[in-house]
Amino acid sequence: MKLFVRMFMLVLLAATGHALAQGAASYPSKPVRIIVPFPSGGPSDVQARVIGQKLSDSWKQPVIVDNRPGANTIIGADAVAKAAPDGYTLLLVIDSTLVMNQSLYTKLPYDPIKDFAPVTLTAWSPLILVVDAATGPSSVKDLIAQAKANPGKLNFGAGTITTQLGGEMLKSAAGIDMVFVPYKGSPGTVQGLLSGDVKIIIDGVTSSVPHIKSGKFRVLANMGSRPIAALPGIPTVAAETGLTSVDIAVWQGLVAPAGTPPDIIAKLRQDVVRVLNLAEVREKFLSVGLDPATSTSAEFAAFIKTEAERWSKIIKQANIHLD
Repeated sequence: MKLFVRMFMLVLLAATGHALAQGAASYPSKPVRIIVPFPSGGPSDVQARVIGQKLSDSWKQPVIVDNRPGANTIIGADAVAKAAPDGYTLLLVIDSTLVMNQSLYTKLPYDPIKDFAPVTLTAWSPLILVVDAATGPSSVKDLIAQAKANPGKLNFGAGTITTQLGGEMLKSAAGIDMVFVPYKGSPGTVQGLLSGDVKIIIDGVTSSVPHIKSGKFRVLANMGSRPIAALPGIPTVAAETGLTSVDIAVWQGLVAPAGTPPDIIAKLRQDVVRVLNLAEVREKFLSVGLDPATSTSAEFAAFIKTEAERWSKIIKQANIHLD
């Protein structure tokens, strides 16, 4: 009887392995959907459509971009968390989806760690510290000095939770008190600086570049540690001040529902990385303020956990809640 059970298990394991291999070999055999938790037209949407078109060309299957904006990406993420784990529904995530949201909300409809299978990082979007060229601080050190001399009187504008947290990170590292002024996305943030309602903003690169080139805005520093292709030579906050804990850039990646077969995850990663290494894809990404990035699935999973731990401390210290 034991021999029969052992033989049965071996046959079952062999059949399962064969089925998985066959599944990856034939994947995809029908349209694949990438859910983007943002409206159409923004950098995330552009990114998904560029990747999707290249994958579609290679796979000979449609790749459909499905925009599901709302609730700080929770609506789109929840849809993918509850989708069949077969590789046919994917999510283009942003840092807040898997990292910040778990600390910003008391309860989420999805588990950021357990409900998703990471595929690969896809892009970094640098953040910059920008001031009015005529009236703003002349350097990061000058900003810190002004803030220390006038606690609670300097304002900084930001239009997303990540850029807001960049300000909180700077405040904590430098031991200063600045007042956060909320805006709606990059357009509102840039307008706030143009109108003089704030003298300092933290934002992505794309919306500010025209005003930097015209001389209206001045970039004080790169908030992250990676060079900015669109603004070469911009110093980092850490290099300018020695505040090495100030290191923030928006990141994005591709994930599938938890339980998606490893062979399909591996194929997805391989094909997406190939696309991200194409010169025309890099050029398109850079045009919307994104730097292409890749990772192994294991590296991405480990990175998500490390980032969640890092940001939970900053969010708790800043006492920020979104529910």
